[in-house]
Amino acid sequence: MIYDFPRYLAAKKTVDDRALNAHVWQALRQNMPARPHILEVGAGVGTMVERLDEQQFISSATYTAIDNQSENIAAALQRLAHLPQTIQLSLEAVDLFDFIRQKQGKQQWDVLIAHAFLDLMDIPATLPQLFSLLKPGGLFYFSINFDGVTALEPAINPALDAQIEQLYHQTMDERLTNGKPSGDSRSGRHLFTHLRQASATILAAGGSDWVVFAGENGYVADEKYFLQFIVETIYRALAEHPALDTVQFADWITQRRAQIEAGELVYIAHQLDFLGRWPG
Repeated sequence: MIYDFPRYLAAKKTVDDRALNAHVWQALRQNMPARPHILEVGAGVGTMVERLDEQQFISSATYTAIDNQSENIAAALQRLAHLPQTIQLSLEAVDLFDFIRQKQGKQQWDVLIAHAFLDLMDIPATLPQLFSLLKPGGLFYFSINFDGVTALEPAINPALDAQIEQLYHQTMDERLTNGKPSGDSRSGRHLFTHLRQASATILAAGGSDWVVFAGENGYVADEKYFLQFIVETIYRALAEHPALDTVQFADWITQRRAQIEAGELVYIAHQLDFLGRWPG
């Protein structure tokens, strides 16, 4: 199978719809300013602005969405063609830090959104740069921040299952991008401290776990593909890991793929959502 990242992001939408913390989501609705200027970083294929429109959070807004993958932005252009004209949408394929350098001191936004994104960054180093793009008193909504649990059921070999989870999380903690740290397997819980150290105010926070399983009609929407992509991600992260027996790990992956085909695999990932205000 050829794994397509834009398709994965699109398949993830129904998973995220269930997962997003309702308390934090409603707090965003209550605090959303009229006719806001919104910036979303790591916007993927545009599912967040689509969600905000569908749920009538924004009827009139200026929405800037950036992502460093041009194929994601191309998919977003197609996906969001139906947005009402009262939402002025700007999509750009650009590196986050290049964008910050371009806009710093020149433009600021009312609302900053980072969805399933911050756990891919060096958060303490990135937050001050992100907040420089917010107006004083501006809102931030940071959703789906991974927090240390990857559960796959049913068990295959409990000891091996636990080892694979531990090693998979370790790859997040050790990940480097351009020689710099770019991950944290416990980003969610650590955000409480990181946000306070950045002088931000937390207005609401709560769990946003992914829970994917097959019902009587199988997996919902394109969530079978979502699971296939997750298992492939684990495989690619650990395929050459010296702590794992190559044959045993390959067999484990084969069994997980078979569980998906049979509608047996259950996947749970623990995450946290945050809404807050940047005092400026």
